[in-house]
Amino acid sequence: MSAVPADAVPLLRSMIRAACVNDGRVESGQEMRNVELLLGYLGGRETLESLGVEVHVIEPRPGRGNLVLRLPGSVAGAPSLALVGHLDVVPADAAAWTHDPFGAELIAGEIWGRGAVDMLSLTASMAVAFRMVAESGVRPAGDLVLAATADEEAGSRWGMGWLVEHHPDLVLTDLAVTESGGGLVLGPADARRVTVTIGQKGAAGRKIVVRGESGHGSMPYGVNSGTLLAAEVVRRVAGHRPAAVVAAEGWWPDLLAALGFSPALVARLCDSSTVDDALPETGEYARVLHALSHMTLSPNVLQAGAKVNVIPGEGRVEIDVRLLPGQSGADTDAELEAALDGLPGVTVEKGLEAPALVTEATDPLYRAIAAASAEVYPGAEPLPLLTPGGNDARHYLSRGRPCYGFGLFSPTVGLADFRRRFHGDDERVDAQSVELCARTYERVVRLLGTV
Repeated sequence: MSAVPADAVPLLRSMIRAACVNDGRVESGQEMRNVELLLGYLGGRETLESLGVEVHVIEPRPGRGNLVLRLPGSVAGAPSLALVGHLDVVPADAAAWTHDPFGAELIAGEIWGRGAVDMLSLTASMAVAFRMVAESGVRPAGDLVLAATADEEAGSRWGMGWLVEHHPDLVLTDLAVTESGGGLVLGPADARRVTVTIGQKGAAGRKIVVRGESGHGSMPYGVNSGTLLAAEVVRRVAGHRPAAVVAAEGWWPDLLAALGFSPALVARLCDSSTVDDALPETGEYARVLHALSHMTLSPNVLQAGAKVNVIPGEGRVEIDVRLLPGQSGADTDAELEAALDGLPGVTVEKGLEAPALVTEATDPLYRAIAAASAEVYPGAEPLPLLTPGGNDARHYLSRGRPCYGFGLFSPTVGLADFRRRFHGDDERVDAQSVELCARTYERVVRLLGTV
């Protein structure tokens, strides 16, 4: 039976149930489970090869599977396109969920589960779109690649990072599409805009190591322990406020206007000296707008002590730092120096660093995304923006190859709610959006080079 967009819903549910949970350890993830599910849906290696598809299953570490498929194009020199989706998900605390995070229950038209938004729904939709194109017998102009990868949630060491280092010819296409876009935004007079992620913030993670006094837990008086110092690091970093950086022109004011804010509020949000005071007036959007206008410092891991009756001499705090375009690791260090000034026994260790990356959004893929969106939502125009986090788009953007975050979601998924569901409790997506993504990816492939 030929593939149809509705296939993406049961495929997504199976992928959620596979529970490819990546907690950062080498042995976690086990994405081969989802590789096998995708291959099963696609008919297996023999069927794919009979359709002219090149099949590559790459397993850099036991269980850490990647699936790369390539359908050769029909026009020599036409731009190649990759549909890039990851197969792993972050952990979930079942006690905090309304429903089993790996049950993939379909409730009132929504699929519940870890990865429903980030990003198994899109990966499943990409696989369905790839099969629809391959089965049609009508080749796209340029090569079409499906890259379903491991380890994106822990830096892509065993996924896209490995593939780019060891098999760049398989995955580095001229153009690419991945996660973190496609939400519908209704502005003034119900003017429709569809979000398209044109870039991502950078990263400059830091580990703060503090050294205090150790001793017996029965005699804590006057002891400046590693626990106390680590807690003080968290307090100071959480309370530190890097200055806002906003532009009066470009994607930032365009986003604010599309969200329907008054001209007076937009003007305040476009002024770096007033944006912080104005953010609370943006309601549910404040969280994402803050992230898009500031370097963010989030102390997320706190470690100190191993035994209850021993006062620890050392503590450690790991900080997730995200950078705006133009900012660097040196800016991070300056902010931390200001936040921790005068605190004794502090050592700062550098982690992963990556610059913010932005593309120009003038290429044929951007136009194809715009045209495909307008077919579903007549009159809708793209709304470019950055994503506060990072993803595998960086492997293309850092090499000057356009890569957009895009799906296409139903009107039930608002921008603020969409962003909250990433790594959040009760993650879910409506079935209509999943089918819509599959249909739209297929249209983007067909429209590429014709608009």
